[in-house]
Amino acid sequence: MIGAVHEAPLSSIDLPFCRRLGRGKVREVFALGDDLLLVASDRVSAFDVVMREAIPGKGQVLTATSAFWFRLLADVCPNHLLSTDVDAWPDVPAEFKPLLRGRTMRCRRCEPLPVEWVVRGYLTGSGWQDYQRTGSISGIALPPGLQHASQLEPPILTPSTKAAQGHDEPISFAEVVARIGAPVAEAARRAALALYRRGAAHARSRGIVIADTKFEFGLLGGRLLLIDECLTPDSSRFWPADEVRPGARPTSFDKQYLRDWLLGTGWDKSPPPPALPAEVVERTAATYRDIERRLTGVDRR
Repeated sequence: MIGAVHEAPLSSIDLPFCRRLGRGKVREVFALGDDLLLVASDRVSAFDVVMREAIPGKGQVLTATSAFWFRLLADVCPNHLLSTDVDAWPDVPAEFKPLLRGRTMRCRRCEPLPVEWVVRGYLTGSGWQDYQRTGSISGIALPPGLQHASQLEPPILTPSTKAAQGHDEPISFAEVVARIGAPVAEAARRAALALYRRGAAHARSRGIVIADTKFEFGLLGGRLLLIDECLTPDSSRFWPADEVRPGARPTSFDKQYLRDWLLGTGWDKSPPPPALPAEVVERTAATYRDIERRLTGVDRR
């Protein structure tokens, strides 16, 4: 098995040789010289709340999956990834390399856009709920009579805010233009839809449907770059292609199992979250490993 993961889950990361720039729900961001280090912890969030328990190996899966997509899709949109080879970085002290190995991307620093670019190719999740209420998603009218898991052709872009805390909120494309200007907004919209289409085609060749996903972009010297993560189980909804048809409820290779378990407890989606049983932690970890194997060929079992 390639890239097997046996170490204890990593919830918190401190790098005294770097300057910390931020701490997200999952990733720690550090400045190292002129570059960024994006270090993926094993923390897991659901409904924008970070669980107390971490998921073993999750950070490695997210890093390897993002790096795979960044390289595969680089001709569609340039991205911020420089390297994942921690052992080739002379400015990282040797004693920290085991901690960072496999879970760290060294990236170009750029100015992030204050928008999440959500692309939906199938009707599910909050989009399905919106459609049932209004016949549209984020103000985009859809044909009547669609069912859960119906394909949206062409895929649609439903941008949202990037909340530092709490929940992201859907916004119209007109609001995006007002925030960042039409040229950048239109370039990012084109890039997001093109990235989704190319990624969906690769995933389909591996027997996987990408129901929806979100991208983030930044600017470097006026150039649009894809940043953060790309088509991971944290940012995307993956389904087995042979289960996808209108009206179906396909198995999810993402955080949906965790979300469903949490909802089954009666939790109101406010902190603190309920404690995760060991079997929920392991099944979530296995789901992350499974989708990585299916998409990239890497097997961590």
